[in-house]
Amino acid sequence: MAQLTVSGRDTAYVWVGRDTGGQPDPAAVLLRRAGALLLGRPDAELVLTHDRDGRPVVRVDEVTGSVELAVSVSRTAGLVVVAARRAGAVGVDVERIRPLPALALARRWFPPAELAWLGDRPEASRTVDFLRLWTAKEAVGKALGQGLRGGGLRRLMPPPGLPLRPVPGTGPLRVGHPPLGGGLVLAVAAHAGEQVDVEVVQRPGHGATAERSASVERTSLPVVVRGN
Repeated sequence: MAQLTVSGRDTAYVWVGRDTGGQPDPAAVLLRRAGALLLGRPDAELVLTHDRDGRPVVRVDEVTGSVELAVSVSRTAGLVVVAARRAGAVGVDVERIRPLPALALARRWFPPAELAWLGDRPEASRTVDFLRLWTAKEAVGKALGQGLRGGGLRRLMPPPGLPLRPVPGTGPLRVGHPPLGGGLVLAVAAHAGEQVDVEVVQRPGHGATAERSASVERTSLPVVVRGN
């Protein structure tokens, strides 16, 4: 993999890896890779933990205090995605594109404005558009440290795409959809008032491709009633 050149701009970095369910946990491997690159510390000094709001972080303990790197993890059908950001909270979510009753699901879970928007979209792209809204809600919930609890699915999202756009009614929070390819929809959210860049460091196809049967499908879609 090419050496990462860390930008001086506020940037969320994304890694995509294969998730076969084995040990060591592929997510932990990517989290440590992110920590080593963005904190500039060897693996032995990195601690994988959570902040007081329950969000995952990579921490380095020093004599003068701790340094924390905000990170987020998402999994779907044989893949794991990790996002990391030095400037503040970050959230990531990924879903495979697959047949879904998009309008029926939107009618059940989304606010009326998003249902109307989805209904006006071309039928051929409606499933992808639904997944863009869904992953945005998931990523925003992770950046906030609360998931989909408290009506997260009813939270109105900005139009999908790039650059990261402000989320209505949430204060300094942005979300967008970096192109990933490979039949995947990716959303990245960041707690920020100003623009945040997104750099996908490792994409599908660089040691990250996996067949659907390689692992159990992991997605929030079937378990939304639990608020995860």
